[in-house]
Amino acid sequence: MAAAVTDYKTLCAGLEALIDGVPHRIANLANASALLYETLDDLNWAGFYWMEDGKLVLGPFQGKPACIEIAVGRGVCGTAVQENRTQLVPDVHRFPGHIACDSASNSEIVVPIRKDGIVTGVLDIDSPSLGRFTEDDRAGLEAFVRILEQQL
Repeated sequence: MAAAVTDYKTLCAGLEALIDGVPHRIANLANASALLYETLDDLNWAGFYWMEDGKLVLGPFQGKPACIEIAVGRGVCGTAVQENRTQLVPDVHRFPGHIACDSASNSEIVVPIRKDGIVTGVLDIDSPSLGRFTEDDRAGLEAFVRILEQQL
C-alpha cells in the first residue's frame, strides 16, 4: 500500500507555529519529531542526531530505542554528514554499511541540518515499507529542515 501524499506546506506551517520564538533546541526538536511521526504515514522512527565531538549522538525522536552514537561516514546518517547531502534510500538492506537499529526498517531518508554551511545534525526518518520515500518527500523534508535551521 502506498503512503498518502503529504501536504508539506501545511506540515511546515505547523512546525513554524510550534517553534517560532521558542529558544529551546531540545524542546523544538522533540516537538518537530512528534509532528513528523504523527503527520507522515507508514513510519517506524522519526528523529534527530546531533554532532558532538565529531560523531552523531542521538537526540529527540519518536519510535523504538535507537543507536546512541554513529560515526561520520557510517550508515545512512553518517553518510549524509560525510557527503553533506540528503540520503534517500528505498531499500536500506542494499545500502553499504547500513546500521540496523530497528530490524523492521526497510527504507530511510536522512536530511542534513546545517549552520553556516556546516552539518550540525541530521533528521532521520525510517519506514517499515520498501520505497516509502519519494522526491516529493525529499523536497518537503528539506524545507522542513530549513525552518529548523533558522530557529536552532
